[in-house]
Amino acid sequence: MKTTYQLSLCAGIASLALMTTGCFETNAGKGAAIGGASGAAAGAIIGNQSGNAGTGAVIGGAGGAVTGALIGKSKDDKENARYY
Repeated sequence: MKTTYQLSLCAGIASLALMTTGCFETNAGKGAAIGGASGAAAGAIIGNQSGNAGTGAVIGGAGGAVTGALIGKSKDDKENARYY
């Protein structure tokens, strides 16, 4: 039962991330949303092994969002450099 709940939670987070990426105009915004959702899912799975799925999801989500935003900003900078 616990595994089913975690899988459905991860699926919900992933689908939410995919739905919200259309709302962002920049690669940095898209990267933050996708990175945050996938980081939270991975963190929840890893954290579950130590009995702290919630803590793992928060840490993974924060790390994923920051990493995704930085990668997206780099892509935005490269795209903007072509026009100047």
